[in-house]
Amino acid sequence: MSDANISGQDVTVETADGPMRLYEAKPPGEARGAIVVIQEAFGVNPHIEDVTRRAAAAGYHAVAPDLFHRSGPGAIVEYGNFEKVMEYFKDVWGDEAILTDVDAALAHLRAAGHADSRIGIVGFCFGGRVSFLVALRRALGAAVGFYGGGIVTGRFPQFPPLVSEIASLQAPWLGLFGDQDASIPVEDVEQLREALRAAKVATEIVRYPDAGHGFHCDRRDDYRPDDAADAWRRALDWFASHLH
Repeated sequence: MSDANISGQDVTVETADGPMRLYEAKPPGEARGAIVVIQEAFGVNPHIEDVTRRAAAAGYHAVAPDLFHRSGPGAIVEYGNFEKVMEYFKDVWGDEAILTDVDAALAHLRAAGHADSRIGIVGFCFGGRVSFLVALRRALGAAVGFYGGGIVTGRFPQFPPLVSEIASLQAPWLGLFGDQDASIPVEDVEQLREALRAAKVATEIVRYPDAGHGFHCDRRDDYRPDDAADAWRRALDWFASHLH
């Protein structure tokens, strides 16, 4: 799906919890800004690498931090292997660990000359919640979450629900959800939409009536190409509107 002219590479950055892999892709010309791409619950796999290259093809300096680096290098899980996912999650204990990793990615982008107002974040699945967490805690230019569960109804003790903190939202946030997602009830999505009225920054929620969880990923059974294309266009439009 990504632009064939865009290549990516691994770089290593330091965090408080040891070295971390970043998958990095850059546009051929001057970057219009930067985007942090946050993995699903399955690691920085070929799909997330592809999304990172697609962000670069759209003109952004893009990086995907390996949030599973505490479990060792190359921690990638096959889709559907939730037993292995839970093993890796044990090493990512809490939102502070996630923010530690995101901060390392942000430091890398700042060192490349990108101000926070020109940095966005996009996350998928587990990363969708991370995009919301970062929008709460860091004043970036914009954030986008694809089917991020756990924002309204918590799933794991180390990752509590975040909906009660909406008044503290610092970055404009776009949420993209599928109505057929068995893991994120439409009721939760609408509760989030109502709660976002208290936000002091721009927010938007888009629902896809026939899409399930993972609809943006062409490596999953729930992939819906038309909805995926529309959602990606909306994400890029969101970044174009807010990263200045």
